[in-house]
Amino acid sequence: MPASSDDGAVVTQTVVLPADVALHARPAAEVVRAAAALAAPVTIAANGKQANAKSILAVLTLGATGGTTLTLSASGPAAAESVAALAGVIAGLRE
Repeated sequence: MPASSDDGAVVTQTVVLPADVALHARPAAEVVRAAAALAAPVTIAANGKQANAKSILAVLTLGATGGTTLTLSASGPAAAESVAALAGVIAGLRE
């Protein structure tokens, strides 16, 4: 569970991409739409790359396939809630 970020600390959480889902156009668009509605900017890291979760092109360049561990991070007053919300969206992706 993410820690509180009221002091501006960075909140991180890892989530595993469901086994049958790759972050290609449709699932990546679902993640980006969810991220766009969040109060804090969230970064997704995978395969040695980082992406702004609000950018479809950046998310697609991660090359994440089923079973990939994604690290979500954010900072600011709404960071914990934003990271938790996006982790839930990713965990619930279906092909």
